[in-house]
Amino acid sequence: MRLARLVAGAAALSLGGAALANSVYERHVVFDNTRGTGWYLYSAGEAVAPSRIDLVNGKLPLETKLTHSPPNAIRLSWTSKQGGNWWASIETARIWGTQTDFSGNALTFWVYSDSEIDAGSSPRIMLGDLQGAGNPAIDLIGSLPKIAAKTWTKLVLPFADFKGTTRGTSDETFDPRQFARLTIVQGLDDGRPHSMVIDDIRIENAVSGDSSPPTAPAALTARGFERHVELAWMPSPSPDTESYRIYRSVGGKPFEWVASQRVGWNRYQDFVGPVGVKAIYRITAVDAAGNESPATPTAAAQTHAMTDDQLMSMIQQAQFRYYWDGAHPKAGLGLEITPGNPDQVAMGGSGFGVMALIVGIDRGFVTRDQGTERMLKIVRFLKGADRFHGVWPHFLNGNTGKVMPAFGKYDDGGDLIETAFMMQGLLTARQYFARNTAAEREIRDTITTLWKGIEWDWYRQRPDSDFLYWHWSPDYGFHINHPLIGWNESAIAYLLGIASPTHPVPASLWHTGWAGTSPLALKYRQGWSRTTDGDHFVNGHNYYGYKLEVGEGNGAELFFTQFSFLGFDPRGKRDAYTNYFKNNRDIALISHAYAIDNPRKWAGYGDDAWGQSAGVNTGGGRAQPRDDNGTITVHAALGSMPYTPEESLKALRHYYRDLGSRIYGTYGFSDSFNESQGFYDEAYMALDQAQTVAMIENYRTGLLWRLFMSNPEIQPALDKIGFKPDPAP
Repeated sequence: MRLARLVAGAAALSLGGAALANSVYERHVVFDNTRGTGWYLYSAGEAVAPSRIDLVNGKLPLETKLTHSPPNAIRLSWTSKQGGNWWASIETARIWGTQTDFSGNALTFWVYSDSEIDAGSSPRIMLGDLQGAGNPAIDLIGSLPKIAAKTWTKLVLPFADFKGTTRGTSDETFDPRQFARLTIVQGLDDGRPHSMVIDDIRIENAVSGDSSPPTAPAALTARGFERHVELAWMPSPSPDTESYRIYRSVGGKPFEWVASQRVGWNRYQDFVGPVGVKAIYRITAVDAAGNESPATPTAAAQTHAMTDDQLMSMIQQAQFRYYWDGAHPKAGLGLEITPGNPDQVAMGGSGFGVMALIVGIDRGFVTRDQGTERMLKIVRFLKGADRFHGVWPHFLNGNTGKVMPAFGKYDDGGDLIETAFMMQGLLTARQYFARNTAAEREIRDTITTLWKGIEWDWYRQRPDSDFLYWHWSPDYGFHINHPLIGWNESAIAYLLGIASPTHPVPASLWHTGWAGTSPLALKYRQGWSRTTDGDHFVNGHNYYGYKLEVGEGNGAELFFTQFSFLGFDPRGKRDAYTNYFKNNRDIALISHAYAIDNPRKWAGYGDDAWGQSAGVNTGGGRAQPRDDNGTITVHAALGSMPYTPEESLKALRHYYRDLGSRIYGTYGFSDSFNESQGFYDEAYMALDQAQTVAMIENYRTGLLWRLFMSNPEIQPALDKIGFKPDPAP
């Protein structure tokens, strides 16, 4: 639930002390390449004249023509002069939700220097960990007498060699497992310009003793699309495999190492440019000691023109795989974020993933038998997992089914919003798996049992309460005391609570809770929106020529228009306040118009690049321009497809055709990007990937809307609330 993330603050997220089973790649690699262009986002530098250092936007520039491992490296160019100073740091790029646990006794990296570097011209280097502890600076060349010019040299700097001549003033010691940054600083003032390329920064053992290559990967396939070729393979069975090297040949030229892929991700999207490129590939496996396996047999593919319909199918299939290939192996549910904790399954995002599974079966991405087997795994896991008065927590451990209190000690119970998202998906599945087979009957019966077990009335907190409440803990009760007050993503919780066949809440809560105008409701809306526009639920103001009937400020987060409406079809009806389809469309159009206006002049915004919403790198979308930090959440526009098909398709084409090499990868589009910052991290979230799959399908066929609305409990609930037919476009 993104409401919870925004309340708690993304910066405060921890994993409750859970140990991560980090891959070999994550335990060793600090930097090998980046999706960014121009500069390396996780770097910084500064110079005091007369010394100098070359920076771009305050960052170290990227090098693309000269690399040790393609497609890029980091360039450091400096001049050290008497009386001046300079420094440059390179940090670990740890995506939100991940933990650091490096393994090794030395820092290693490769350098290519334009000129010879000896002790008299060498910069110095020092290290720091996540707790702020560091090591004294030593010569960057370490124990080598020099770095030869115009050749790649591997530097091996054992952590034991970072020691000074004095003991220092603190007992804090540097922890290599929590390595956070290396900082290169001015050495002796030789007064000469120098430049070196730095690549493949790693934490590893200084002497590994391992010379045996891993077993080669197998079954390489290549499939051409419009701008890229998708490679897939069976992974190397060797447990020390760290990554895979991608080799490509075009036009009969020799094979060239063009990219690497981390272990665990057995696909790679190779963007080769214009339509009609035929490429031949082979790949190898590389272990933690740098040993390389033999290459696979070759596979070839050619890019070709694609229609909008084909592009939508391509994206749906890629993002469906997040919940298929990337699901937790025991639970069958989607992970909160990848890369991230491999055991942290997301309840709400997995509810969306159930809808993606339905789309995957219906479009033939997997067979019905395969999908049914996966759905059985999911419902059996959910039946045995922790529930609190029938309500699942925000996060579950995929191995044990136990609650993971990720937001702190009070987050150890039921999460009503995440449960509502899950139940929206399960009720959709109950209607889809309608065949008279033992497996599909078990799916339906289990879902009905889970549905009837949710005590919506318990989460009212008091029998006379006007609200549903987000969270209840078996140890702390309603300590969090967070009422669910719209406009936000909580509509589905109220609808399902009113529709419950066993533990319903009164339909009046739609009006006193979701759309309430009590002093508490007004204070709640004003507290996060910091405006009186829409604080009475209804708004009525015009933004960029669109009258907004419901919503705080100028419409707020676009995910508000999506998460409750993946199954709940807002078309052709209205309650006492608005037609939600029209209102959602207007919010999306306001967001689109805002991107065109672009008052803060961020790079990349425009008619085909728009959509503010909560995400990995965003300031949020609650009030523009206040919360606009230059980040576009990819799924904000794509998840608006039923509301704004023309504008959303423009964004889809641009994101794929123009930005694909930076924002499209293993599981389709990444969470977000920021062209001003150079942020293109490959991060996928359970709440994002399925949202796009589901809403594109609702635009194309209305499948999920039709299934969810066919549940016999839904229409009577809408009637109780007071929804009436409304043909408004």
